[in-house]
Amino acid sequence: QVQLVESGGGLVQAGGSLRLSCAAAGRSFSSYFMGWFRQAPGKEREFVAAIAWIGGSTYYADSVKGRFTISRDNAKNTVWLQMNSLKPEDTAIYYCAASRDGGTRPSSYDYWGQGTQVTVSS
Repeated sequence: QVQLVESGGGLVQAGGSLRLSCAAAGRSFSSYFMGWFRQAPGKEREFVAAIAWIGGSTYYADSVKGRFTISRDNAKNTVWLQMNSLKPEDTAIYYCAASRDGGTRPSSYDYWGQGTQVTVSS
């Protein structure tokens, strides 16, 4: 059974930082892209960042570029999202996902975690 389990969400003041973790279990994701998406109330799920397991190429949404950093540890099958200079508009449920093909569309991702809430107060 494939599992992606996120952790690290919480409540933080604007300007603060959080680090999200995504632990993958049940299969090897060595050839997958790993991505982070977020969904705010009343809005569609949107791409945040992605990283290729092989080579480590990274991709970011313009709204988080320069503030968020995605990284991974292949041996631990874990991906992180370091979020700095957080803004109230970053408030959302953050989801970890895995894709064979990568990209920014949620439909391109095959496996999803349950999500973790991030709330940024002003």
